[in-house]
Amino acid sequence: MRSLLALALGIFLFSNGDGLAQAKAAGQKQYERLIYPVKGPDLFRAHCAPCHGADGKGNGPVAPALKTKPANLTVLARNNGGTFPTERAQKVISGDEPPLPPHGSREMPVWGPIFHQIEDDRDFGNVRLQNLVKYLETIQQK
Repeated sequence: MRSLLALALGIFLFSNGDGLAQAKAAGQKQYERLIYPVKGPDLFRAHCAPCHGADGKGNGPVAPALKTKPANLTVLARNNGGTFPTERAQKVISGDEPPLPPHGSREMPVWGPIFHQIEDDRDFGNVRLQNLVKYLETIQQK
């Protein structure tokens, strides 16, 4: 703690305007990382890519450890007659879509309640869900 205080004091006393600006920018960058994302691509990378892969094709680093191969999320529209299944995607992510009995229990985490419990002051759960589904629509194969 003492060395951290000394470092901050050193930056304050001995830096030129650029050094202080850089320290302030680094502090701002650290603060921005603490804010939980609401953007679809960021949510996908944080919550979906470990299983579904960065490209959404079901080849994430966790996929080999799962009993059931994760879905290829880039063919949802193709598998639905060319129309992206917005409502069904929302239900699957939020946990409102019951698992199919032949497939056994649901391995995919239910993100809906988690998206609602992140901030104490505001509930951006529906915004996160909508943004994630909109992002999924953008990665559909033509």
